[in-house]
Amino acid sequence: MKYTIILTLFVLLLAACTPAQNSDQLSTFPPNNSLVGTSELPTCDLTPITIPTLPDVIPGYAQLDQTTGLHVTGNPPDIDFSTYRLSLTGLVENPVSLTYDQLRCFPKVTANPELSCRGYFVDVANWSGTLIADILAQAKPLPEAKTVTLVSADGYEAEIQLAVAMDGESFLAYEWEGETLPILHGFPLRAVIPSREGLYWVKWLVELYVN
Repeated sequence: MKYTIILTLFVLLLAACTPAQNSDQLSTFPPNNSLVGTSELPTCDLTPITIPTLPDVIPGYAQLDQTTGLHVTGNPPDIDFSTYRLSLTGLVENPVSLTYDQLRCFPKVTANPELSCRGYFVDVANWSGTLIADILAQAKPLPEAKTVTLVSADGYEAEIQLAVAMDGESFLAYEWEGETLPILHGFPLRAVIPSREGLYWVKWLVELYVN
């Protein structure tokens, strides 16, 4: 009897000291081992990437990067690729945190839209990545959501309408001209918003905040 009471007290103490699961904690991708519109995670045979490095000479603002033929805006922040995540937060049913490789497992899109920074330059290049619509479908924006804020690791932010994010043309690029996105131009991830000018093409993305 004495040992039964001691065991019972021990079990109750253990239960009291075990933290409850935090319902606000970011979920891992993919929820329930599934992607948008599928019941099972599709085969995703990824080719390992070589993490890019900065060129020896970094051009000034709106100057041409001779290594890519693209113009430069912004200063690349330090990003620890080993811990990199893209977070989907805000007015969503299911906050999500995605790794770089998980993003690459979504259906891939490729386009050659015009990148225009009014009064400075116009660039045209081939970009590949993941539709914002597919990514947001994982997080499930709430009915009252109207906009999406694109947040960069350097602190820069730009807001677009949710309808623009979901238009089937806006995507997040991880490749340029069939190669890993250069650091100067957004690695690991940058926005490509064909219907908007360059200030909305946020580089070094770390978060999509649904408002």
